[in-house]
Amino acid sequence: MTDEQINAAIAEACGWRKEDGVYMWTVNRIDCTCPELWDWCNDLNAMHDAEKLIYNHNNMWTAYYYAIGAGPFSLHATARKKAEAFLKALGKWEEVQG
Repeated sequence: MTDEQINAAIAEACGWRKEDGVYMWTVNRIDCTCPELWDWCNDLNAMHDAEKLIYNHNNMWTAYYYAIGAGPFSLHATARKKAEAFLKALGKWEEVQG
């Protein structure tokens, strides 16, 4: 998947939607807006926010942990590796056809 495809898939998984050319998501019944998608592939802070979706779901958390590459170095995974693992844990990863 390209970075753009990954970012779009994570946005959808996180409940983002596009209305009138603006990206929106809702937190505590308040609509938040952003002119463009976050860059989950290159921003560890954005990935940290996305990871919150799976922390309370043990089966997804386990799949996520192993998709990163369970072990001491998984804590140092890049944002892109975490983004890939996130989509794999949710069953939304698509292999690129070569």
